[in-house]
Amino acid sequence: MKIETIWAMYFSPVSTTGQLVEAMAKKASKKLGNVSVKVYDWTLPEARRRVPSLGEKDFVFLGTPTYAGRVPNKLMPFIRDRLKGNGARGAAVVTYGNRSYDDALIELYDLMKRNHFQMTGAAAFVCQHVFSDQLASGRPDKKDRKQAEEFAVKAVSGEPGPELDKKIPGNRPVGPYYVPKGEDGSPVRFLTAKPVTSEEFCDRCGKCASVCPMGCISKEDVTKTTGICIKCQACIHKCPKGAKFFDDPAFLSHKKMLEQHYAKQKLKNEIYVL
Repeated sequence: MKIETIWAMYFSPVSTTGQLVEAMAKKASKKLGNVSVKVYDWTLPEARRRVPSLGEKDFVFLGTPTYAGRVPNKLMPFIRDRLKGNGARGAAVVTYGNRSYDDALIELYDLMKRNHFQMTGAAAFVCQHVFSDQLASGRPDKKDRKQAEEFAVKAVSGEPGPELDKKIPGNRPVGPYYVPKGEDGSPVRFLTAKPVTSEEFCDRCGKCASVCPMGCISKEDVTKTTGICIKCQACIHKCPKGAKFFDDPAFLSHKKMLEQHYAKQKLKNEIYVL
């Protein structure tokens, strides 16, 4: 079946994953003679209410950042229950911040395959960590973006086959979520931590509320986070005044641990195609 549409589909709170996936889609389109490219950014709650219908004439690059070594747990049910391939071809893409992607890639790949995507590729790309600019600083860089485009060409040109299933690293069934550690190496918990707002810098523009993937920052009072915070850092990265930050001791201890142990290493992207 001839591919007529290339889709860039992604969850991307700070935009890095989305930009990488869109670049892949554009390169794949060019490989196929500039077929149509469509974008489905399902980062925000309202976007997840309407899901594109796919079929055998579609190719999908589906991307998400890694959270605690897995597909983000609050978003996994959306992929599992709503994103149906219906015979579309696809490639799984995860990004991670220089520690490890653990089982995120195999989890996303298997979710797609169970939802009737015909898989032709999978890849894990290193990107600057949302917690700290000391972790994979500046990535994806020019070399990374070139590798992403090369992966896109191979994926869109490939044929699905059971041999690819065996190439994807990870556990089946997937393992537990990564347990964050503090500076002393002991496990830390900051599930209930929420961003703090600087009264001095905040001008109540509402940007933070508009970019929260969980829709949990109050539009009436942006200093209040009324629901679950997934620590995606969207409100922090996208605040024009730099008025959002975390002051939770456990979170800050974990951030320092990451910087101490993973700032210096330069990990390679991993690409899996037939």
